[in-house]
Amino acid sequence: MNERITVVGLGSGDPDQLTLGVWRRLQSASRVYVRTEKHPMMAMLREHGIAYASFDYIYEQKDSFPDVYEAIADQLIAEAKGAGDPVLYAVPGHPMVAERTVQLLLQRCREEGVPLAVLGGESFLDQAFLRLGLDPIEGFVLLDAAELSPSLLRPQLHTIIGQVYDGFTASDVKLALMEIYPDDYEVVVGHALGVAGEESILRVPLYELDRTPGFGNLSLVWVPRSEDPSLLNRSFDRLHEIVAILRSPEGCPWDREQTHQSIRVNFIEELYEALEALDNDDPDGMREEFGDVLLQIMLHSQMEEEVGAFSVYDVVQTLNEKLLFRHPHVFGDLGAENANEALANWEQMKAEEKRRKGIDPSKQSVLDGIPPALPALLKAYKLQKKASKVGFDWGELEPVLDKIAEELAELREAVASKDAEEQAGELGDLLFAVVNAARFIGADPEEALSRTNAKFKRRFSYIEEQLRISGKQFDQTDLTEMDRWWEEAKRL
Repeated sequence: MNERITVVGLGSGDPDQLTLGVWRRLQSASRVYVRTEKHPMMAMLREHGIAYASFDYIYEQKDSFPDVYEAIADQLIAEAKGAGDPVLYAVPGHPMVAERTVQLLLQRCREEGVPLAVLGGESFLDQAFLRLGLDPIEGFVLLDAAELSPSLLRPQLHTIIGQVYDGFTASDVKLALMEIYPDDYEVVVGHALGVAGEESILRVPLYELDRTPGFGNLSLVWVPRSEDPSLLNRSFDRLHEIVAILRSPEGCPWDREQTHQSIRVNFIEELYEALEALDNDDPDGMREEFGDVLLQIMLHSQMEEEVGAFSVYDVVQTLNEKLLFRHPHVFGDLGAENANEALANWEQMKAEEKRRKGIDPSKQSVLDGIPPALPALLKAYKLQKKASKVGFDWGELEPVLDKIAEELAELREAVASKDAEEQAGELGDLLFAVVNAARFIGADPEEALSRTNAKFKRRFSYIEEQLRISGKQFDQTDLTEMDRWWEEAKRL
């Protein structure tokens, strides 16, 4: 055996669970290092006169755990390369479970040609399965408290969260879990599992997790798996599953019959309903209407998945890659001090995307890239914005207003001519000029008209209310009376 570094696992803390092979290595080694002295097995080493050096002092010197682990790996490799005897490095639990220093050694020793051997040991997971009565065949995931995020959580799996060192870490764990689980969901806190005289198992509601005493190096949190629909329904995977079932032979007859074209109009309608919720600043409405928009995306994606073209996960991947690529000032090396610089980066990366697809941006029309199906008002706005970027624009507002007056006069002439086609053409010219004015004053014409529509509806509703109060129908009033109520509505 010519290993210069041998890594052994000290187990979960119960001396009876230490493997015979590891114990013999500890007794025979001349140079023993331990990652931390804060482990129950240290008492046994001292009792049998096994000398060791601890790296606990490095924890006090460094500002972060990654720095600590790098420093430990550096020192062990330096010791192994020296002229002394081989190094035995002992870590809590199993060396290959939640032990970053061992992962670093595996990588660094391979790169630097330092012979390395790793011997097993009882993991804290063994005691977790035993003491908590958890069968891993039901499905479980092991997560690091320091890197826990809601996106990693799967309620249908048992979740064991290790390295919950203190109350501050427990608080971070609690906040991450609360993004998925209800505040009163029961979780289990385990301290020193399997260690006689030190073990503690507590069941607490999630909101009390960080108020539970005793967190330390041997603490973990277990979140039992659940089949509660209210939890499972919070996942994107569940949504994908439901839509697939709806479109399946055993699903909904109506959903099965739909095509891209048959529900195309639904997409548009749901978008406008979502915009209405936005305009009304209605959070409950937004939550529901955004879901309806998402359903349209899911249905169209499911249709393509059924013919093998792509799935909604491909849609998500494409979007993520696009966002990463078009934000080099966030995910890359470019900078952006303000919104204009960020937008310039975005346009630059869009052009690069086209080049990678074999499209030469220089050979495209300045006006390319505007969807043909956009509402005419919004399309006019985008056409003008694109043209303005290359200098095809007025320099100030006054000529724009003059153009509106000119187009209005031409519309009057067309009306007098009684030529319907000419009238429609001049009306379009007038609307196009008005959109230009909207752009110059920094107003979105679609949004401005939407506000006016809402204002008209509100004032007209006032007229209807006054008619009801008066006990009248529309055929029992006249324009003069309705105009009076209209003016009253404007003052409200």
